[in-house]
Amino acid sequence: MAEDTAATTSQGGRRQPVATGPLRAWQRRALTKYLTARPKDFLAVATPGAGKTTFGLRVAAELLSDRTVERITVVAPTEHLKHQWAQAAARVGIALDPNFSNAAGSTSSDYDGVVLTYAQVAAHPYRHRERTVRRRTLVILDEIHHGGDAKSWGEGIREAFDDAERRLALTGTPFRSDDSPIPFVTYEPEPGGGARSKPDHAYGYADALRDGVVRPVVFLAYSGQAAWRTSAGEEFTARLGEPLSAAQTARAWRTALDAHGDWIPAVLGAAHRRLQKLRDSGVPDAGGLVIATDQDSARDYAELLHSITGTRPTLVLSDEAGSSARIERFAASDDEWMVAVRMVSEGVDVPRLAVGVYATNASTPLYFAQAIGRFVRSRRPGETASVFLPSVPVLLQLASELEAQRDHVLGKPHREESGLDDAALIEANKTEDEPGDDEPAFQSLHASAELDQVIYDGASFGTATMPGSDEESDYLGLPGLLDADQVRTLLQQRQAQQIAKPAPARPRDATEAAAAPNAAERRTGENLHALRKELNTLVALRHNRTGRPHGQIHNELRERVGGPPTAMATADQLRERIAELRTWR
Repeated sequence: MAEDTAATTSQGGRRQPVATGPLRAWQRRALTKYLTARPKDFLAVATPGAGKTTFGLRVAAELLSDRTVERITVVAPTEHLKHQWAQAAARVGIALDPNFSNAAGSTSSDYDGVVLTYAQVAAHPYRHRERTVRRRTLVILDEIHHGGDAKSWGEGIREAFDDAERRLALTGTPFRSDDSPIPFVTYEPEPGGGARSKPDHAYGYADALRDGVVRPVVFLAYSGQAAWRTSAGEEFTARLGEPLSAAQTARAWRTALDAHGDWIPAVLGAAHRRLQKLRDSGVPDAGGLVIATDQDSARDYAELLHSITGTRPTLVLSDEAGSSARIERFAASDDEWMVAVRMVSEGVDVPRLAVGVYATNASTPLYFAQAIGRFVRSRRPGETASVFLPSVPVLLQLASELEAQRDHVLGKPHREESGLDDAALIEANKTEDEPGDDEPAFQSLHASAELDQVIYDGASFGTATMPGSDEESDYLGLPGLLDADQVRTLLQQRQAQQIAKPAPARPRDATEAAAAPNAAERRTGENLHALRKELNTLVALRHNRTGRPHGQIHNELRERVGGPPTAMATADQLRERIAELRTWR
């Protein structure tokens, strides 16, 4: 098997190899493993941006070339991805029909196969079963975790493809937030009675970052004071990122995301300054993406960006006719911003995206991983990604654990209960009218913004600073081309400079001045910032003494004394880590 030949073209009924280009190291290892074992089922897990599509098409080319299979069927989550797969296949000489319809039931013999959606398969599984058994078929199941999205989907996929000659399952996020088994995935029992999914080959974000396959991601978490009113006329004020109940956190989060407040305009302005810095320092076509919760918010954010930049951003509202074309036009242009609702998640290929604003209330690990996956694809050495997000505990934890390996676990929770998940957010944010009352149950009043901390490599850097401050500019102004080690070094330097300066008094706005009952909450926030500053100072001293990375020191502290990542630790947990670190020699 030559390294740069494998795809095929039809010539006189015979398939001839054509050049496809070299594979990445992980793809070569996975391909060798596959061709050695030649299994009926194979699950390849690779972090978003690592090149799962390239690997899948290489396997397809190999099996077509040696006549193990005669046809290819690719199953993808969305219509957009169907066309993306067909285009990628065409580039390596494999003709796939993305317009196959259940009604027609067949396609031209000029095609090597078809591309379907999971919903399409579930609608007529027997029709696809008949196609699959008629000719020896390789079925590629892209983002296979979607196979459990609906009972009909899982059953339909099993019915349609149970007798396929070969099945190749691909995913960048091999887990779910429920106990629905993923079709054709092997689960192994583990202590406690649960079962864990087992990939045949895994290539995580940490591996890809080390190999330079993906970009380092810096998270800029913005907190701030949020105020809202209930239907009873009660007004509440809370601070993003501070210890709050699930309902308070959800409503403070929603208030921050309100386009008519001050938080989201400040964060969009900061994100645009970051994008301009990237464009001015080596990445001239860098693009930005705002991920919104719903269509109304997306339209409002687009208007805000227009007022900030003077240019209308690309607006993508749903997975409907025309959406794929808008995404493709944006990908091929050098336009600055795109605003989208949740559809811009897994598999959407816009490699120049380098700045993101996570302006959605989705909080599951699966959705967060898919969203961040839009920004990690590496095109050239040194490109970095910056993601702006609300400083709420569940997101801070997910950002801190970006490099953690996850599998799908059946029979027990996949993460510790934080009192906040998508269901809790929906319940807390209901705007249903009270009986006999025309006023909504929840009304956003005001939200200010400030840069709370910067998260990178599992460590928290910096202390709270206001928008427009010199300290914020230091973090927004990181050079556009840096490798992972350089990002870490510069963040350490920025933090050391910030810590060395006396902290300016934070101005109190009118809402804060009127919120005397919340003085204790403000003191809590100031206390947390001071403790984070002290811990980060001690970690920096330890780094200078030992040369060990900041994130590694933070992780060792967590292993010794327990608790969540620094970004979401309580004051008592921070004090415990400070005390522990002071005992180290």
